Amino acid sequence: MVNCCGLVTVKNEPVPLKSIAVEVSVQGHVATVSSTLQYENQEQSPLEAIFVFPLPGEAAVCRFSAKIGQTEVVAEVQEKQKAQEQYDDALSSGQQAFLLEESDESPDVFKLSVGSLPPGEKASVSLDYVTELAVQADDGLRLCLPAVLNPRYQPQGSDSGSGGSAQVSSVPAGSVPYSLSLSAHVSSPHPISRVESNCPLDPLNYLNTEKTQATVSLAAGHQFDRDVELLLYYQDTHQPTAIVEAAQASAKPGSLMGDPVVMLSLYPEFPKDVMSSMTSHGEFLFVVDRSGSMECPMHLGSGSLDRISSARETLLLLLKSLPMGCYFNIIGFGSSYESFFPKSVEYSQKTMDEALQKVKEMRADLGGTEILQPLKHIYSQPCLPDQPRQLFLFTDGEVGNTKEVLDLVKTNAGSHRCFSFGIGEGASTALISGVAKQARGHAQFITGQDRMQPKVMQSLRFALQPAVVDISVKWNVPKEVSVTLLSPPIRVVFQGQRALLYAQLTGESSGDTEGSVTVKYSLAKQPVENQLSFSLKPAEDTGMAVHRLGARTLIQSLEVEEREQDGEKEGAKEKVIELSVQSGVSSAFTAFIAVHKGDGEALQGQLLRRHVPTPMLNLRGCSLTDFDSPAPTSKPVRDPLLQLISLQKASGSWVLEAALAEVLVKTEEEVSKPKPAQVDQEVWATVLALVWLYGFKMEAQEEWQFLAMKAVSWIQAQKVASVSECVQAGNTLLGCQVQKDTLGL
Repeated sequence: MVNCCGLVTVKNEPVPLKSIAVEVSVQGHVATVSSTLQYENQEQSPLEAIFVFPLPGEAAVCRFSAKIGQTEVVAEVQEKQKAQEQYDDALSSGQQAFLLEESDESPDVFKLSVGSLPPGEKASVSLDYVTELAVQADDGLRLCLPAVLNPRYQPQGSDSGSGGSAQVSSVPAGSVPYSLSLSAHVSSPHPISRVESNCPLDPLNYLNTEKTQATVSLAAGHQFDRDVELLLYYQDTHQPTAIVEAAQASAKPGSLMGDPVVMLSLYPEFPKDVMSSMTSHGEFLFVVDRSGSMECPMHLGSGSLDRISSARETLLLLLKSLPMGCYFNIIGFGSSYESFFPKSVEYSQKTMDEALQKVKEMRADLGGTEILQPLKHIYSQPCLPDQPRQLFLFTDGEVGNTKEVLDLVKTNAGSHRCFSFGIGEGASTALISGVAKQARGHAQFITGQDRMQPKVMQSLRFALQPAVVDISVKWNVPKEVSVTLLSPPIRVVFQGQRALLYAQLTGESSGDTEGSVTVKYSLAKQPVENQLSFSLKPAEDTGMAVHRLGARTLIQSLEVEEREQDGEKEGAKEKVIELSVQSGVSSAFTAFIAVHKGDGEALQGQLLRRHVPTPMLNLRGCSLTDFDSPAPTSKPVRDPLLQLISLQKASGSWVLEAALAEVLVKTEEEVSKPKPAQVDQEVWATVLALVWLYGFKMEAQEEWQFLAMKAVSWIQAQKVASVSECVQAGNTLLGCQVQKDTLGL
C-alpha cells in the first residue's frame, strides 16, 4: 500500500508507480531537486488523473514536464486564468494536457492535473524544485525528500495505522514494486567535511583537492520505510559566504534572469559565554487565541490534543521557565479580550500559582479572531524601566485586517520584540511572519504532527539570550555595476538561525572582475565585522537555484504587499506575474500549463476522473464534528514530565512530597530514606528532579532546559557542601548514571 501520494484510481487504488529518479544539486545553503516519476495506467479506460502533493515549506517548483508514450510536453508558467482556460480547451478537444497550480488553501500544496492517460500507457512526470536547506542544531544542513518522492511502502495485510505513522514492517529486498535512485552534487565556498544520511549511502567522492565539490548517492536497494534525509557539513560553517550565479544565457540583460545574482549567507557563531548569559529581566506578555477554532485537534488521528489544551500545556512550561525578577501577564483574545491581571505583575510563587490556576480554566470560548484591540491595549500600557517587553502571540487563524495589525506592530517596533506562533494549516503566514518581522522577533509554524512545546521554548531561548542586531550590509562594486536587493533587510538573527540575502547585479565593469561585501553586526554589545570578496564574472552553468530562490523571495514580498493592499494599488500583482513567468517560479497568480497536441481525434472510451487524496490537512473553520475519531471518554493519562514540571516552585526548587514520589514511581518512604543526613529536604527533592530529567527525559530537553537551569541556580544559592553525595544517592535511587557536571552543578 502506498500512502496517498501519486496517482490514484476511482476505487482509490494507486495507478502503479514504477520508479523514481532524483538528482540533487547543492550550492552552499541552497539546492535544486530534479525528479522523474514513472507511472502506468493498467485499466481498460483512459484516466484523467489529478495528483496533489505537499512540498517542503521552503521550496519553489520551477520546472515541470510530462511524457506520455513517446511524446514529451514541457510546461510553461502563465497567468492562472489563462492557463486554466487553455487546459479546459485542450481536454475538450481530446488533447492531453497538464496543469500545475498552487492550491488556493495553501502555497505549499501543488495540484497537478495530468490530463488523459490512455489504457496501458506509461506516464513519466518530471519536476524540479529549488529550496533553502534547513540548519540543524549541530550545524548540519538538512535536505529531506517529500513523501511524494519517497512514498512509504507497506506490504499488503500490514496494518497501515493512523496516517502511515505506524511502525512499518521490514520488506524483503526486491519485493518493493518501485525503485528510487538518488544522486547529489555538492559545491560550497568552504570545504565539505562530510555528508550523512539516515539511509545507506555510497562513499563521498571529492571532485577537487580543495574538497569544495563532491558527489554522493543513495546505496542501491532503498526500502521506502523511512524519510530520506541528507545532512551536509561544511568547514568554517559560521563564516559568512557569498556565491554569485551567472545569468541565464537566453535571458535579456537587466532582467532578473539576465543578470548575475549573489546570495549572501549569514550564520553567526554564538560564543559559549554569550550562550550562558541569560537575562533575568523582561516583561513577558503571552497573547493567546481563544476563538472557537482553538477547539480543533492539533492534527488528525487518534489521541490528538485540541489546540487550546496544547496551549495550556505550553503556558505551564513558559510560566515555570520564566526567570525570577521579571514581569508577566497573559491575555486571551477572540471577539473580545481578557487579561489575567490588570497590568503586568512581578513573577513570584504567588503570581505564578494564580496564573496557573487561570490557565487550567482557560477555554476556547471567545468567538472570532480579533487581534487589533488587545494589541492596542498592550501598547497603551507604559513599558517598565529595565524590563524589555517581549510579546508571545499564539493564533490558529487569520484576520481580515492583517495590514492594520502589521502597521500597528511596526509603529511600536522600537519598544518590544514579538515572537509569533501559527497553529495548524489555516494560520495566516502573512500575519504570523509579518508581526515577527516588524518587531524583530521570530515566527514559528506548528503544523502536522509538530508539538507546540519545543518550538515555543526555542523562541523563549531567543527572547532570553542576546541576538545578533544592528546588522548592516554594504556592497562594494565598480561604479558601472548596481546592486538591487531581492530580499527584505535582515533585522535580527538568533542563535542557531541562518539568514540568506539575495541581490541582483546589473551592468558590467570593463576592468574589475571582483566585488566585495562588508557585513557588520553586534552581538552582546560587541561589534563584529566580516568582509567577503566575490567574482563579478562567475562560472557558467551552475543551475539556477540562486536566481530562482531570489525570484521567489521577491515574489513572496510582493504577494504580501498585494494582499495587504487588497489589490487596490496596481503593480504588485503584475510584477509578480512578470517575475514568475520569467523565472519559472510559480506564484499565487500563475500556473504551469502543458498541452500535448495529438492528432486531435476525440479519445475513445469514457474518461474516468481520478482524484488523488493528499496528506495535507486544512483545518480552517473546522468544528469538532468534522473529525471521525470520537472524543476519548476516559481521563487522559497525565504525562509524567508535565506532572513533574507542574510541581516546581517559581524559585526553581522542588519540595519532597507524595506527588513528586509518584512521578519518580516510588513511595514517599523510598524517596526520603536515602537522603544524605545533613542535606535539606528541598535540596534533595530538587537534585532528584534534575537526575530524573537528565536520566529519562533527554529527548525533551529543549522543553525543560530553562527550568533545569533555574533549579541549578537555586541549588548553588543554597551553598550545599555535599552536592556530589546527593547526586550519587539520587542516581542509586533512580537507577541512573548522571554525572554532576552534566547537571551543571
